[in-house]
Amino acid sequence: MSVSRVFTPKYIVPIVGVAAASFAAYQYSTATRSFISNETGKTFTGGDEWIDLKLKTTESLNHNTKHLSFELKNPDDESGLITASMLMTKFVTPKGNNVIRPYTPVSDPKQTGTIDFVIKKYDGGKMSTHIHDLKEGDTLSFKGPIVKWKWEPNQFKSIALIGGGTGITPLYQLLHEITTNPIDKTKVNLIYGNVSPDDILIKDKIDEIASKHKDQVKVHYFVNDAKNDSKWDGEVGYITKDFLSKELEKPNADFKVFICGPPALYNAISGNKLSPSDQGELSGALKELGFEKEHVFKF
Repeated sequence: MSVSRVFTPKYIVPIVGVAAASFAAYQYSTATRSFISNETGKTFTGGDEWIDLKLKTTESLNHNTKHLSFELKNPDDESGLITASMLMTKFVTPKGNNVIRPYTPVSDPKQTGTIDFVIKKYDGGKMSTHIHDLKEGDTLSFKGPIVKWKWEPNQFKSIALIGGGTGITPLYQLLHEITTNPIDKTKVNLIYGNVSPDDILIKDKIDEIASKHKDQVKVHYFVNDAKNDSKWDGEVGYITKDFLSKELEKPNADFKVFICGPPALYNAISGNKLSPSDQGELSGALKELGFEKEHVFKF
C-alpha cells in the first residue's frame, strides 16, 4: 500500500504570520483613526491666544438685549468651558486701542459647533455697542476660558443664586448645570431682580427649568416697576434683607450663596469684590443675617 504525502511549502507559515500581523495592524490603525476622528475638540483651552469667531445668528430679545450665536473653530468642537467660567472678548477701535471685556455664555458647555451669549447694550458701553452692531458673518475675538467657580455635583445640599440684570449669566450656568445632571440633587433658590418685566433676561429658559424641576428649583423675580403689567405675579421693589431672612437657609457649611449683578446689588446684599481675585469682606444684608465670608461667593 502506498502512502501519499501532502507537501506543505515552508514559506506558507511566515506568509500567514505576516498576513495576520498586517490585519491586526490595520485593525489597530482603523480603530485609532476612528477614535481620533470621533474625539470632540475644544475651541478654547485656556491659552493666551485670541481666537476669532464668526457671528452665525443674532436675535433681539428686547429693546436693549440680543441673543448672539458664534461659530466655534470646528463644527464638532465644544467650547471648552466648564461651569462656571467665562471668556474675554476684544476688538480694536479705529484709533488702535484695545477694548476688552468679560462675558459669560448661556449655552450648554457640551453644545457643539456654536457658543451663545445674551448681551445687554449699555449707554456708552464700548464693547456692548460694538457687539450689538455686529452683522451675521462678522467676527469677534475671544480668549479663555477663565474659571470663576468649578462646580462639582452635590457640592452643597442647597444654594441660593442672587442676581441682577446681566448678572444672571453665571448664575444661569449653575442652574442649568445642576438641573441637567441627574446625579446632582442640589436644591436651588434663584432670586433675580430687574428694572421691569421686559428687562428680565432668559426668563423663558429659567421658567422652563423651574417647571421641570419643581421639587428642586424655586424662582423669585423682582422688578423695580411692574409698569402696570396686570399679568405680573412677581415681587415689586428691591431684594431686601427681610425677604432674604424668610427665603434663605440659616448659614451653614452645606449652603452657599452665589451673587452677581451691578454694584448697587453687591453693596446692598454682600459688599463688592475688591478685584477678580479678591472677594473682599462680606457686608450688607447677608452679613447682617449672620453669614460669613466663606458662605458667599461673588462672581
